Amino acid sequence: MGRIPCCEKASVKKGQWTPEEDNRLSSYIAQHGTRNWRLIPKNAGLQRCGKSCRLRWTNYLRPDLKHGEFSELEEQTIVKLHSVVGNRQANLF
Repeated sequence: MGRIPCCEKASVKKGQWTPEEDNRLSSYIAQHGTRNWRLIPKNAGLQRCGKSCRLRWTNYLRPDLKHGEFSELEEQTIVKLHSVVGNRQANLF
């Protein structure tokens, strides 16, 4: 008794994502949202696992995700907070 497998392991593509796959995932989510990650790869026409799609969206493709280096203000804030809190912030969340 447990969860059903999230995908057919034999037909799942692994490895790097192509720009075409990124575009398919992004456009599908823009139209339909992120309700059921297990169904998204099938409905978007991707040969990926739902977990892989969720991680790709969360870590790389979200429009509100900032890419690039920290600004000077962000850098100063990080240094200041680290001097006050140290490495303990990892245990606070």
